[in-house]
Amino acid sequence: MPKIPPKLRDVYVVGIGMTPFARHEGKTVVDLGSWAIRDALADAGLPFEAVEAAWCGHVGQGSTAGQKVVGAVGQSGIPVMNVENACASGTTAFRGAYMQVASGLADVALAVGFERMGRGALPMPKTPGEKSETPPPKQEPSKKPPPPFPSLFAGLFREHSRRYGTTVEQMAKVGVKNHHHGALNPRAQYRDEVTIQQVLESREIADPLTLLMCCPTGSGSAAALLCSEDVARQAEGEAIQILASTLVSEAANTAGDALHGVVEINARAAGMAYDLAGVKPEDIEVCELHDCFAIAEIVHYENLGFCERGEGGRFIDEGMSAIGGQVTVNPSGGLLAKGHPLGATGVAQVFEIVTQLRGGAGERQVRGAQIGLTHCQGFGGATGVHIFSR
Repeated sequence: MPKIPPKLRDVYVVGIGMTPFARHEGKTVVDLGSWAIRDALADAGLPFEAVEAAWCGHVGQGSTAGQKVVGAVGQSGIPVMNVENACASGTTAFRGAYMQVASGLADVALAVGFERMGRGALPMPKTPGEKSETPPPKQEPSKKPPPPFPSLFAGLFREHSRRYGTTVEQMAKVGVKNHHHGALNPRAQYRDEVTIQQVLESREIADPLTLLMCCPTGSGSAAALLCSEDVARQAEGEAIQILASTLVSEAANTAGDALHGVVEINARAAGMAYDLAGVKPEDIEVCELHDCFAIAEIVHYENLGFCERGEGGRFIDEGMSAIGGQVTVNPSGGLLAKGHPLGATGVAQVFEIVTQLRGGAGERQVRGAQIGLTHCQGFGGATGVHIFSR
């Protein structure tokens, strides 16, 4: 198991910013990204000139989108790294900024994630008016096949159900919980409470997954300023320490089953993070995890060690992941309610955990939270896990 080399420095988050997640019709990715960066700078009380490097996570916005976004705030000639790593793009950008500060190559680094998406599964064209590189859809038969990712997670549910008895109603409870949390979050894309019956009766996407068990598409951005301990002492924003940063890719699939790709990589990343931080799963009080589909949250309860393998359904049944439960999971509303602009998600998770550890989450605040965790999986794949402490 890898250990932190002695030369790595302590790293802190001192500034955070985030747009609401929404359709944002008429706004460009530059509008959204620069909005979040300016808010993070204001939160930290630092000028843009203090930033020595920028890591920009996005999926379909163009190879130099980061330069355009950062340049709208200021052009100081700093290195700007564009990161594309599927849904883990924002998490990977945050990891890059962390390593830059931890290694001593920078005292202040910016992590920003952004995405501008349409109503389909793909990001919007790179700039307004530019034609998409995606060819027009072929003529479909009268009944369209389900989309690939919902189909994959529908298969994951069937395998988890076969092994452990997980039910569709338990998936619906995840949707109810996260929409309840989202209703308390002014930045969430969807702020409506839903019932179990509404989740079950919403439009079928990939049997048995319904619309309210699947994350929506949307647009938005989030940013975080990371810094050394010396800078953290001088910054205006309350500093939150990063105890662990891990990023892993998939190992060889020797299991050959539907669960493997959503178990091995995530459990391994989490185990490494706990070892690096010197904490255990039971120490985590608040968590933002990658609930792209309701079944993913149930399986990730197990992957992150919050319950035993196969007990994820019981965990949601008993309210263990709701505000006030054993560990509050996705108080932001998660991907299901807060939304999932692909490149923005990983940094938006950091925004929520830092807000919680500062005690500033309002109606969705987890009382007395001292240790939090973010988890994001880019399927196909990469997984990043970060642990934070007040």
